[in-house]
Amino acid sequence: MTQPQPFQLPDFYMPYPARLNPYLEEARSHSRKWARNMGMLEGSGIWEQHDLDSHDYALLCSYTHPDCDGPELSLVTDWYVWVFFFDDHFLEAFKRSGDREGGKEYLDRLAAFMPMDLSAATPVPSNPVEAGLIDLWHRTVPAMSMEWRARFAESTENLLNESLWELSNINAGRVPNPVEYIEMRRKVGGAPWSAGLVEHAVGAEVPAVIAGSRPLRVLKEAFADGVHLRNDLFSYQRETEDEGELSNGVLVLEKFLDCTTQQAADAVNDLLTSRLQQFENTALTELAPLFAEKGLDPVSCAGVLAYVKGLQDWQSGGHEWHMRSSRYMNGGGQPARSTGRSAFMPGGPGTSAADLKPGRAEANRLRGFVHIPFQKVGPSRIPEFHMPFSTRLSPHLHSARRNVVDWAHRMGFLKPQPGVPGSHIWDEHKLIAFDFPLCAAGVNPQASPDELDLSAQWLTWVTYADDYYPAVFGRARNPAAAKFCNERLSAYMPIDPDPAPVPTSPLERGLSDLWSRTVRTMPVSARREFRSTIEGMLSSWLWELANQAQNRIPDPVDYIEMRRWTFGAQLTMSLSRLARGKQVPQEIYRSGPVRSLENSAMDCACLVNDVHSYQKEIEFEGEVHNGVLVVQNFFDCDYPTGLAIIQDLINSRMRQFQHVAAHELPVLYDDFSLDGTARRCLDGYVRQLQDWMAAILTWHRGCARYRESELRYRVGAASRLGAPNGLGTSAARVAFGRLAQSR
Repeated sequence: MTQPQPFQLPDFYMPYPARLNPYLEEARSHSRKWARNMGMLEGSGIWEQHDLDSHDYALLCSYTHPDCDGPELSLVTDWYVWVFFFDDHFLEAFKRSGDREGGKEYLDRLAAFMPMDLSAATPVPSNPVEAGLIDLWHRTVPAMSMEWRARFAESTENLLNESLWELSNINAGRVPNPVEYIEMRRKVGGAPWSAGLVEHAVGAEVPAVIAGSRPLRVLKEAFADGVHLRNDLFSYQRETEDEGELSNGVLVLEKFLDCTTQQAADAVNDLLTSRLQQFENTALTELAPLFAEKGLDPVSCAGVLAYVKGLQDWQSGGHEWHMRSSRYMNGGGQPARSTGRSAFMPGGPGTSAADLKPGRAEANRLRGFVHIPFQKVGPSRIPEFHMPFSTRLSPHLHSARRNVVDWAHRMGFLKPQPGVPGSHIWDEHKLIAFDFPLCAAGVNPQASPDELDLSAQWLTWVTYADDYYPAVFGRARNPAAAKFCNERLSAYMPIDPDPAPVPTSPLERGLSDLWSRTVRTMPVSARREFRSTIEGMLSSWLWELANQAQNRIPDPVDYIEMRRWTFGAQLTMSLSRLARGKQVPQEIYRSGPVRSLENSAMDCACLVNDVHSYQKEIEFEGEVHNGVLVVQNFFDCDYPTGLAIIQDLINSRMRQFQHVAAHELPVLYDDFSLDGTARRCLDGYVRQLQDWMAAILTWHRGCARYRESELRYRVGAASRLGAPNGLGTSAARVAFGRLAQSR
């Protein structure tokens, strides 16, 4: 007897009509023969032919790749037959029994069936998954570049290997938190892998020069999130009732928001809509500038747009297939019908609104652009946070406080720049009130005096630059000047021993000084990695300026991922890694558990900052980049409700950090057979991240940067009136007096 559906399917945002490839029957016939030849049907213990026919992967591929020719459609269909067979095979062989060790051994073999050099020897296939993979690899990669092969192999390995993450969650009886889930689902769900096949199907590779850029990354990730969240809605019943699966977006939000299944399903659909609209915004606003910046020729530009259209086709076609496949719950839903667009109506990425009557999806989109800046919100409300780690302070804190003020004066941070309106953002009073040495003393409690000075001065430079960009470039709506500034700053981070140019601004002078003192003993590879991290932070500020110009509150997923960069957290992580040299293999840092550990720590710190800086950013600066505001906008809720959700998320990320450290890292150590030195090194890294999170919270509680009295202080007042006055400035007065005595 059929079980009733646990919720009503929501009203999906699907502005693009699904189209069917005319070679459907050819692909159906071919895939049946191919699956039987690979041993996937009768006798496999997984599928019979009626399973393959009822799932109808040829229909999926005909909807998701409507324009390719017959042979290409058959090849793509074989890939999807293979990946779904793998999913069911892994479920039966390892997930149901909880056999993680056997699952790892099974997965480790599969990488050998994807050689970059097709003439290289490969193992003899021992099961249908291996047989199918080697056959598909040899039929697919000859037409593609080595860069594409490497990207596609990586996404395939991610798709396969992260099945262990799902298995670990099932074994632990653990539902992941929303941020962790979105990140890991991209790998497990395989949509980044699907995006690689789209390149093959449309016959247009993404040029290597832009493949790693933010716009292409966001397009792929927004596409992936859309595919996965849609699948979660349709597969909730099968996964939770039949498979015991805990990695489903509806279940994740149901637990996190403590709401009904229907409410969780509606929230997942809202997030799905938001990710599709993020895709449209990125395609519309970020691709053309990227093409111009990289000097792409018209053929390459056309190829990228064909790829974007292919991703778009996948969304509408994937929805149509979910509505028709027996694999999923689809009662009460609506297929992706054509909206009757006229031939004279606009088409392509970003034009979907032309098809729609105003509804929930468009109301949500509109809400992101109509925020009224500088609203009075009053002092930030600070809830309790789960912080299981304590802060230890360096004994050299007092001298670092004195030295950072001297250094800021020498660099020119505390005076206006001639001819640069809005550049007088700090004076000595503000710098003392901000108290960056307090943060550095907690982050590096065992640092030498010189190391503590360097750490405190990096924090000073990063925060000065972060304040400078919106004040100088944002208010003037001058992103071109900001981009030029970024290019100038890169010149002050030389990789080779050649001297940097003569600095012409406090930003350049400060970076040049810090860079030369930091990288003296670094090998060339470490310098490149560190410079790339700083350039990533600088680029993230351009993203903020673009949103500010649009008055656009970011999509919540895009916001959290970009916040790690805009906050400068990646820079701190990079320094911590580099300090460990070659004791830990780089693939460890690229592994899922370590990235999850780092992302959890960064999210805790970034969101703690958002909670404390809410009044500063919303009321005094007219900002749109604040996690509480992003949540308020997404859930259409008030400040207390948004704050409660962010508090919950911070505590959830802290629990995730503890979970990874306690349960996933020991497994990782064993999986990579790390020696004692590497294990102690990584354990030390975990402790350093603990110190970092605790110090960030201690600093927010102890500094005056976010207090209303300080927010109302005008730059230059201290130099005219002497020591600071007013509620909450006693610590600054003490520091001010000590500094005066020491001079």
